[in-house]
Amino acid sequence: MHVNNIRDQKPFTTKDGSAIRSILDGTNAPVALQSLAEASLPVGCQTARHYHKVSEEFYFILEGEGEMEIDGEIKKVSVGDAVLIPREAWHQITAVSALTFLCCCAPPYQHEDTYFT
Repeated sequence: MHVNNIRDQKPFTTKDGSAIRSILDGTNAPVALQSLAEASLPVGCQTARHYHKVSEEFYFILEGEGEMEIDGEIKKVSVGDAVLIPREAWHQITAVSALTFLCCCAPPYQHEDTYFT
Protein backbone atom coordinates (compact mmCIF):
# COMPACT_ATOMS: atom_id res chain seq x y z
CA MET A 1 0.00 0.00 0.00
CA HIS A 2 1.23 3.48 -0.82
CA VAL A 3 -0.12 6.55 1.01
CA ASN A 4 1.09 10.12 0.45
CA ASN A 5 0.06 13.16 2.46
CA ILE A 6 -0.33 16.41 0.54
CA ARG A 7 1.42 18.34 3.32
CA ASP A 8 4.62 16.43 2.50
CA GLN A 9 4.60 17.44 -1.17
CA LYS A 10 6.64 20.41 -2.40
CA PRO A 11 4.80 22.85 -4.73
CA PHE A 12 6.09 23.65 -8.21
CA THR A 13 4.86 25.70 -11.17
CA THR A 14 3.57 23.86 -14.22
CA LYS A 15 4.20 24.94 -17.78
CA ASP A 16 0.74 26.62 -17.87
CA GLY A 17 1.59 28.81 -14.86
CA SER A 18 -0.42 27.17 -12.06
CA ALA A 19 1.18 26.28 -8.73
CA ILE A 20 0.65 22.60 -7.98
CA ARG A 21 1.54 19.98 -5.43
CA SER A 22 1.71 16.48 -6.80
CA ILE A 23 -0.27 14.15 -4.57
CA LEU A 24 0.36 10.93 -6.50
CA ASP A 25 2.39 10.55 -9.68
CA GLY A 26 5.46 8.74 -10.95
CA THR A 27 7.80 11.02 -8.96
CA ASN A 28 6.46 10.03 -5.54
CA ALA A 29 4.62 6.71 -5.97
CA PRO A 30 4.58 3.64 -8.20
CA VAL A 31 2.02 5.25 -10.54
CA ALA A 32 1.88 4.40 -14.24
CA LEU A 33 -1.46 5.46 -15.74
CA GLN A 34 -2.61 8.67 -14.00
CA SER A 35 -1.58 11.55 -11.78
CA LEU A 36 -3.31 13.55 -9.07
CA ALA A 37 -2.30 17.05 -8.00
CA GLU A 38 -3.65 20.03 -6.08
CA ALA A 39 -3.51 23.28 -8.05
CA SER A 40 -4.03 26.83 -6.84
CA LEU A 41 -4.45 30.23 -8.44
CA PRO A 42 -4.63 33.58 -6.65
CA VAL A 43 -7.65 35.80 -7.30
CA GLY A 44 -7.52 37.36 -10.77
CA CYS A 45 -4.88 34.96 -12.09
CA GLN A 46 -5.32 32.37 -14.81
CA THR A 47 -3.50 29.51 -16.40
CA ALA A 48 -2.06 30.04 -19.86
CA ARG A 49 -4.51 28.76 -22.50
CA HIS A 50 -3.19 25.38 -23.65
CA TYR A 51 -4.04 21.80 -24.60
CA HIS A 52 -2.64 18.30 -24.13
CA LYS A 53 -2.21 15.91 -27.05
CA VAL A 54 -2.12 12.81 -24.86
CA SER A 55 -3.67 13.48 -21.43
CA GLU A 56 -7.32 13.78 -20.53
CA GLU A 57 -7.92 15.85 -17.38
CA PHE A 58 -10.45 16.23 -14.58
CA TYR A 59 -10.57 19.35 -12.42
CA PHE A 60 -12.44 19.17 -9.12
CA ILE A 61 -13.00 22.52 -7.40
CA LEU A 62 -12.17 22.48 -3.66
CA GLU A 63 -12.19 26.21 -2.81
CA GLY A 64 -13.17 29.43 -4.52
CA GLU A 65 -14.83 30.32 -7.80
CA GLY A 66 -13.52 30.46 -11.32
CA GLU A 67 -14.33 30.67 -14.99
CA MET A 68 -13.47 27.57 -16.99
CA GLU A 69 -12.97 27.89 -20.74
CA ILE A 70 -12.85 24.80 -22.94
CA ASP A 71 -12.65 25.24 -26.72
CA GLY A 72 -14.26 28.68 -26.50
CA GLU A 73 -17.12 27.72 -24.16
CA ILE A 74 -16.99 29.48 -20.77
CA LYS A 75 -18.76 28.36 -17.59
CA LYS A 76 -18.56 29.49 -13.98
CA VAL A 77 -17.20 26.81 -11.64
CA SER A 78 -17.27 26.63 -7.84
CA VAL A 79 -16.85 24.27 -4.90
CA GLY A 80 -17.99 20.74 -5.73
CA ASP A 81 -17.88 21.15 -9.52
CA ALA A 82 -16.04 18.52 -11.56
CA VAL A 83 -14.84 19.47 -15.05
CA LEU A 84 -13.90 17.08 -17.86
CA ILE A 85 -11.18 18.40 -20.15
CA PRO A 86 -10.88 16.08 -23.17
CA ARG A 87 -7.45 15.57 -24.68
CA GLU A 88 -6.66 18.07 -27.44
CA ALA A 89 -9.22 20.56 -26.04
CA TRP A 90 -7.91 24.10 -25.60
CA HIS A 91 -8.54 25.17 -22.00
CA GLN A 92 -7.88 27.84 -19.40
CA ILE A 93 -9.15 28.51 -15.90
CA THR A 94 -9.38 31.96 -14.31
CA ALA A 95 -9.68 32.53 -10.55
CA VAL A 96 -12.62 34.83 -9.74
CA SER A 97 -11.66 34.30 -6.09
CA ALA A 98 -8.65 32.41 -4.75
CA LEU A 99 -9.05 28.99 -6.35
CA THR A 100 -7.90 25.55 -5.25
CA PHE A 101 -8.70 22.43 -7.26
CA LEU A 102 -7.65 18.85 -7.80
CA CYS A 103 -6.29 17.93 -11.21
CA CYS A 104 -6.27 14.32 -12.35
CA CYS A 105 -4.47 13.48 -15.61
CA ALA A 106 -4.50 10.19 -17.49
CA PRO A 107 -1.92 9.38 -18.64
CA PRO A 108 0.08 11.29 -16.01
CA TYR A 109 0.84 15.00 -16.42
CA GLN A 110 4.07 15.82 -18.25
CA HIS A 111 5.41 19.26 -19.12
CA GLU A 112 6.17 17.93 -22.62
CA ASP A 113 2.45 17.28 -23.25
CA THR A 114 1.47 20.93 -22.72
CA TYR A 115 1.07 22.93 -25.95
CA PHE A 116 0.38 26.61 -26.41
CA THR A 117 0.17 27.01 -30.20
